[in-house]
Amino acid sequence: MEYIFIILIAAAVFGLCWLVDKGFTKLFRSQAQHMSGLSVRPNKKFGSMGLILVVLGIAAIFTGIAENNTAVLVGAAILILVGAGLVVYYMSTGIYYDDDSFLHTSFGRKSAAYSYKDIVHQQLYEVQGGSTIVELHMRDGSAVQVLSTMDGYKEFLDRAFLGWVRMNNIDIRQGADFHDPASGCWFPSAEEVE
Repeated sequence: MEYIFIILIAAAVFGLCWLVDKGFTKLFRSQAQHMSGLSVRPNKKFGSMGLILVVLGIAAIFTGIAENNTAVLVGAAILILVGAGLVVYYMSTGIYYDDDSFLHTSFGRKSAAYSYKDIVHQQLYEVQGGSTIVELHMRDGSAVQVLSTMDGYKEFLDRAFLGWVRMNNIDIRQGADFHDPASGCWFPSAEEVE
């Protein structure tokens, strides 16, 4: 009987998360870049792991209540908070783009829209574990980080490079020595710009 109850709770949590995602999309993702269907998002494992932690936390709450164990209740609350944090990170972080511009969204900050011609240069960072971060520096002084662990990052950077070339009237046959996607270089580095 307990297993059926846990399965029902898990199904309710997944259903609730699906409804929240659909509502979140309709309320907050209404710009043209959102509608293009092209995006760079954190890996789905963040959302999945967050949901699993929330479900485990809820199950632990029922166990803690049944056994009157405050340590289990505190651990359950921590699991739920960490899981909710992972789900919020997955749902609120991303880059949405089309042929002319992109929209950078992150948790706790207002979305920022950029044209590809606003890209000035890039900085490449190697991260322990073999992943990289391509940091795009924009004309307004801001920076947009694209992690190699994000889903769709290469497609975005390829599209951004083509848009940047087109909008800045650059003939890539006569001078794009910096462009080497295999090495993580789509745009000129800060040293090449100066």
